[in-house]
Amino acid sequence: MRFIDPHIHMSSRTTDDYERMKAAGIVAVIEPAFWLGQPRTNIGSYIDYLSSIVGWERFRASQFGIHHCCTIGLNSKEANNEALAEAVLDILPRYLSKEGVVAVGEIGYDDGSALEDKYYRAQLKLAIEYEMLVMVHTPHRDKKAGTIRSMEVAVEMGMAPGRVIIDHNNEETVRDVLDRGFWAGFTLYPNTKMGNERMVEIVRQYGSERIFIDSSADWGVSDPLAVPKTARLMLERGIAPKDVEATCYGNALAAYAQSGQFDEALWLAPTAVDQRTFFEGNSVLRGQVPRVDADAPLQESAEALAFK
Repeated sequence: MRFIDPHIHMSSRTTDDYERMKAAGIVAVIEPAFWLGQPRTNIGSYIDYLSSIVGWERFRASQFGIHHCCTIGLNSKEANNEALAEAVLDILPRYLSKEGVVAVGEIGYDDGSALEDKYYRAQLKLAIEYEMLVMVHTPHRDKKAGTIRSMEVAVEMGMAPGRVIIDHNNEETVRDVLDRGFWAGFTLYPNTKMGNERMVEIVRQYGSERIFIDSSADWGVSDPLAVPKTARLMLERGIAPKDVEATCYGNALAAYAQSGQFDEALWLAPTAVDQRTFFEGNSVLRGQVPRVDADAPLQESAEALAFK
């Protein structure tokens, strides 16, 4: 089977993870912009971070045969720093039209503050202006109320539910999300959020329409192989293969294909991997023999010749 992980923070992961993900059947990932674990102190750090996920990280994934897209936005935690939030809003448009950007996100509520609401609405307005999808982060505390509020505000601002992905769902939110016509994403962490056994039962109860799973793997305890592992468990527990394919691949593809930037052809007929290639003078190599696929074009640049 092929898999998509539609919410994973690869900037926090190692090249070993890319290799394991590729071997497990993951062909494409979506990396949402999020916080760094500590507060950013100025707009320059945001610019560098956003530039890295549309640039270096996209290149790094390609060097291991994985198609990388991202979402761009001001996260809910940092929306509470008003000076920073205003500066981020000013720069977001320069990134929303970049190649590989499939949505505005992840945005939404954390504590549900007035500032979070202000900048959630401002970014929904941007999404409408740029005709983009939206990825919503639902709060960890008082999740059901926060999830319903997220959807109500999105509709109030003019977003069509079918163009909004509500992520980090659980058993108490899934019915409301599906009944309102939104996409329901489920994050599978080893110890928190949704476990894969619980996910099996959700698919058994609700089916697979507009439901998909992700790892949200980051710098904390998380598993970049959560999607293929859960697919295997679903099959072992008697979930129909068509529902496994939908929740682990097809629905994420259908949701994000609406962006015009997430095309299955890009990984079904991928560009050959040539690890002799550089990105702004840097490569993924650290002394190892470069992987060069048989159909990779002949490299004759000075940088490529250095590997001969």
